[in-house]
Amino acid sequence: MRKMLLAALSRVLQGPAAAARPVSRVVVASRNYADFTSEATFDIKKCDLHRLEEGPPVTAVLTREEGLHYYRTMQTIRRMELKSDQLYKQKIIRGFCHLYDGQEACCVGLEAAIKPTDHLITAYRAHGYAYTRGTSVREILAELTGRKGGCAKGKGGSMHMYAQNFYGGNGIVGAQVPLGAGIALACKYFGKDEICLTLYGDGAANQGQIFETYNMAALWKLPCIFICENNRYGMGTSVERAAASTDYYKRGDYIPGIRVDGMDILCVREATKFAAEHCRSGKGPMLMELQTYRYHGHSMSDPGISYRTREEIQEVRSKSDPITLLKDRMVNNSLSSVEELKEIDVEVRKEIEEAAQFATTDPEPPLEELGNHIYKNEPPFEVRGPSQWIKYKSVG
Repeated sequence: MRKMLLAALSRVLQGPAAAARPVSRVVVASRNYADFTSEATFDIKKCDLHRLEEGPPVTAVLTREEGLHYYRTMQTIRRMELKSDQLYKQKIIRGFCHLYDGQEACCVGLEAAIKPTDHLITAYRAHGYAYTRGTSVREILAELTGRKGGCAKGKGGSMHMYAQNFYGGNGIVGAQVPLGAGIALACKYFGKDEICLTLYGDGAANQGQIFETYNMAALWKLPCIFICENNRYGMGTSVERAAASTDYYKRGDYIPGIRVDGMDILCVREATKFAAEHCRSGKGPMLMELQTYRYHGHSMSDPGISYRTREEIQEVRSKSDPITLLKDRMVNNSLSSVEELKEIDVEVRKEIEEAAQFATTDPEPPLEELGNHIYKNEPPFEVRGPSQWIKYKSVG
């Protein structure tokens, strides 16, 4: 009886022409949110510790609301990076471009554990952090394509994106680490209950300026979390070939450290909460090593398979993908359903496509704005152009 009524209703809604055709199938989708649980507790991997008696917890509570938010955010970053790859291969994005797909649990997990008033600075694989710190997909893709609507007005590109309390995006290997300590010094100097997350990769971990910064941060007990995103390959060199010791969380020597599963968003979140509490309590800095993996090459000029095999990449994708791990946890523990998460996927894809359309049609910044934004809140002044006869006015 129910099938007959649905078939008749379908014919009425589709008009007389449709009523003459047989109805082969009618699908009725229904979803009851009361079927979902509000939260679940998960066992997470224990962190390796350095100069610490106790570490982050080995269980984590995930609410349904948090899970859906984390899933949407990670999927957005993943799809944004895949679209960036496509636009680069179409020669719409030019220059340097370092993609973040595979490492989404790091940026989303870190952001989930800190306050919006806290500070963050990273290297040049910065698209994910620009998004989690509040920059829209439209602004990020428009910046990549060099358009006026980009987050740096189209003048920064892939490596130089900024947002409130987000200081980039820095192109010089390791140079952001002393800057991060300086931000932490400012937090302490002004007596604010704020910390700075200072990120760098395993490729930068052997730089001398990083060890100098450790020393100053420890002496002054700066509220700084030094975070090494160890994706196992600094450019095209494996960590085993580049470092005599690959225990990056111990590199601070006199600074306590933890090594974290960077492919598990809950591990990253709980470890960051632990480290943030340590820093806010006045105990000084802490080191975190996030063991993660990038699916793309170092940059778009690197195919990523000359120093590792396709099989290795596929194995990580199949066994450790951060989005799949979160999805399985949520579905298997009744925090969500496959259908609900697919709806999020569709919404994310639509958002990315609309942002890409904006990023390819928005105008480029006019030439007369080339000298702008050198200084903030300064009177306008002239900037020399390519020759002494060409001048640009700089406005803050």
